[in-house]
Amino acid sequence: MSAIYRIETVDDYNKMVEVETLHPLVNIIDFSQLQSHKNTDRKEWDKYSHLYFGIYAIYFKEGDCGKVEYGRNKYDYKEGTLLFISPGQVVKIKRSEQENSKTGWVLIFHPDLLLSSSLSKIMHDYSFFSYESNEALHVSQRERSLVFESFAKIGYEINERIDKHSKKLIINSIQMLLDYSMRFYDRQFITRENTNKGIIEQFERYLNDYFRSEKPQNIGLPSVTLIARELHLSTNYFGDLVKKETGQTALDYIHLKLISLAKEKVLDITKTISEIAFELGFKYPQHFTRMFKKSVGMSPSEYRELN
Repeated sequence: MSAIYRIETVDDYNKMVEVETLHPLVNIIDFSQLQSHKNTDRKEWDKYSHLYFGIYAIYFKEGDCGKVEYGRNKYDYKEGTLLFISPGQVVKIKRSEQENSKTGWVLIFHPDLLLSSSLSKIMHDYSFFSYESNEALHVSQRERSLVFESFAKIGYEINERIDKHSKKLIINSIQMLLDYSMRFYDRQFITRENTNKGIIEQFERYLNDYFRSEKPQNIGLPSVTLIARELHLSTNYFGDLVKKETGQTALDYIHLKLISLAKEKVLDITKTISEIAFELGFKYPQHFTRMFKKSVGMSPSEYRELN
């Protein structure tokens, strides 16, 4: 990977875009208010091609986002887009977009802000922090107003004198924004229903093709991560989409497919149970027997004898 500029703190980000640090753990930045530096020397970080985030960042791209990639499809969305980044993620810098971007906002906050709060215990529930940029949240005009309401409350607290209430009020506003975002994503899953169904069909087709090939013997059992990558989706987004559309987790969906195939193969008495296990991608036959018995209620041998 090319050179990485590390953003470990809120102050690191503030220095990068040249704004004052009013609160050590959180900030709201309006990009339209930043000074242009086109005619000055390149900034120290400008030579880097990637940004490493040690903090949370929620970007809001305002106005016409043009053609937005969403899985394998492209959409026009003119109200705005939210993108969520969590600590440990690396983002590629696109210089042309960066230089032309004059609107938009970012909310940044350090994980330490959430220490001892109830929000820190449920941050993993907001799975959209692991979505990729082409699975960003596209908000409507009405939803946009709710986003800015949260931004305004956080900005108000940052610009006020810090007191014993500041942290709680800021965290409450962040959680409200995240909770609304979960609702907005649910709406997006529904409004993109036809696209989602197409992805489920691709998922089913991929599993059929996978088990008809020699991939199970060469690679092993198909993983959710592998299939998500084949469908050009992040693992979390793919998992959430499958759950919304089928009511099952992606892993459960794979297992059901696997057991369905296993039942057919077990009835072929020319093959041993071990041969069938290896054919399906199990490294150890006992793992196949354990999964089969858990799902069917009897071992593969018992199922063969019964049928």
